Amino acid sequence: MPPTFRLRPLHRILGAAAALATAGALMTALPADAHGGGPGHGHGYPGRYQDVQLLSFNDLHGNLEPPAGSSGRVTEHEEDGTTRTIDAGGVEYLATHLRQARAGHPYSITAGAGDMVGASPLISGLFHDEPTIDALNKLDLDVTSVGNHEFDEGAVELARLQNGGCHPKDGCYDDGETFQGANFPYLAANVTDEKTGRPLLRPYWVWKKHGVKVGFIGVTLEGTPNIVSAEGVKGLKFGDEVETINKYAKVLQRQGVQSIVALIHEGGAPASSAYNYDCDSPGAGDGISGPIVDIAKHVTPAVDALVTGHTHQAYVCTIDDPAGRPRMVTSASSFGRLYTDTTLTYDRWTGDIARTAVSSANHVVTRDVAKAADMTDLVTKWKTRAAPVASRPIGYIAGEIGNTGTESPLGDLIADAQLAYAQSVDPGADLALMNPGGIRAPLTYPATGGEGDGVVTYGEAYTVQPFSNTVNLVDLTGTQLITALQQQVSGANEASPKILQVSGGLTYGLDLTKSGAARVVVDSVRLNGSPIDPAATYRVALNSFLAGGGDGFAELGKGTNVLVGGDDLAAFETYLTAHSSAAAPYPVPTADRITVVR
Repeated sequence: MPPTFRLRPLHRILGAAAALATAGALMTALPADAHGGGPGHGHGYPGRYQDVQLLSFNDLHGNLEPPAGSSGRVTEHEEDGTTRTIDAGGVEYLATHLRQARAGHPYSITAGAGDMVGASPLISGLFHDEPTIDALNKLDLDVTSVGNHEFDEGAVELARLQNGGCHPKDGCYDDGETFQGANFPYLAANVTDEKTGRPLLRPYWVWKKHGVKVGFIGVTLEGTPNIVSAEGVKGLKFGDEVETINKYAKVLQRQGVQSIVALIHEGGAPASSAYNYDCDSPGAGDGISGPIVDIAKHVTPAVDALVTGHTHQAYVCTIDDPAGRPRMVTSASSFGRLYTDTTLTYDRWTGDIARTAVSSANHVVTRDVAKAADMTDLVTKWKTRAAPVASRPIGYIAGEIGNTGTESPLGDLIADAQLAYAQSVDPGADLALMNPGGIRAPLTYPATGGEGDGVVTYGEAYTVQPFSNTVNLVDLTGTQLITALQQQVSGANEASPKILQVSGGLTYGLDLTKSGAARVVVDSVRLNGSPIDPAATYRVALNSFLAGGGDGFAELGKGTNVLVGGDDLAAFETYLTAHSSAAAPYPVPTADRITVVR
């Protein structure tokens, strides 16, 4: 079982035994009616304190079916110091786990922290994520913030997912019936119209039951425009997360709402990848780094808990608020592999949360429970509709081609595919660069359906590259190319480097013991064995997102002599089909183009 983390004013929990001791301490610290069960509880009236269950998850990304390969596993830390991996995820199982968790909790809220849709597998993405919205409705999601991927298809499409209506180009999918939209509110407090200054969607929402009121404020990361195509955020302004949350916390308090939770699509990186890592060891918040730490330290103490996302990491941490009081900060990994169960103890006398009684833990969405029948019906319906497209074989691989690591085997494969495409339209193309965030899943070797082991289907390839980018060609000078490589590890990317995946022939060294741009060993950068000439011009292939300066690569957005090419997934399919067969499957790339010093 995962450990439960409980906020303490003076010290942190150091394990299961301490957790039991804490529970006892709280029972003596609070009145006898501390955990009233609502109207009629005890002596016929509500107790002073009411436990409110908050179930949360983030970054589902339309993963209705169990994610394949490493994307469908989580790491668990064992008591003996070892680790093990657990298969996890799939909405059929997520629904069962959430429904079981709610049992016996009449005061229960389910919330999300963004990226529920976008970068989705074919079963959802092919239908503009209507299947995922339907699934979230069935999951009884109460509220979520937007994430950056909610803007992949622009503000108008996001509004359609919220309010309903058939797609303007592709029409109605569900037997001609009009899509009804989300039953839950999407919150976008820091996303405003550039002209009017008004929020794009609701900034906050209040959950109410028998006099208990909990307010939710939803924001996405301020840097969303840097990681979404320019067309997707056209006409929108993304404000500072802290300033926005603090602003609306005051609004809620003026309305008499003292219990407040912030849903923030921004996150951090824990020191361990295990979902049950004790983030508060050796001290509160010491086990986590990244943007969420600074945000948590500056969000007003009026906010009682932060539910976060974006980084696809799992953590349950306490980070001190500006008043020096510990506050819970959580994230449930991604793809529906985990959910977080947080207990908020509501004080009916003050309308606020008793912070010392807040507890939280991440739980694995294991696949050893019964599937939720309604979710099975939903998945089957959309999978059947997608099957003619999804099941088509496009290539063969000799083993799993992963998408993790500073340089990944799949990154090499995709970069090579884009260079091959580029050279087919311009023989002078020299190299290709691919952003790691655009590679959403590994290519797994075991069959996911009836296609056979090692067979890559169009649906699997779509899951890897779901963004419908084009492969563009631009001219960059050698100086610009070096600058772009340095932008991987400096400026906006210094704290969380984004290492571009490179095509064959481009090699260089990356010294992570240094800081900033100095991490790129400039003298080591070579193309086909020759040093990069600062004054020379190189023809570079890259997707349209990078060509627009996305992910903090402003230098790539300065390319000249632009040629807008074809679809990036089509380029990948063409390459894999041409370079593999059942008798000669594509070998797993060795990922040895970037030499890393740590």
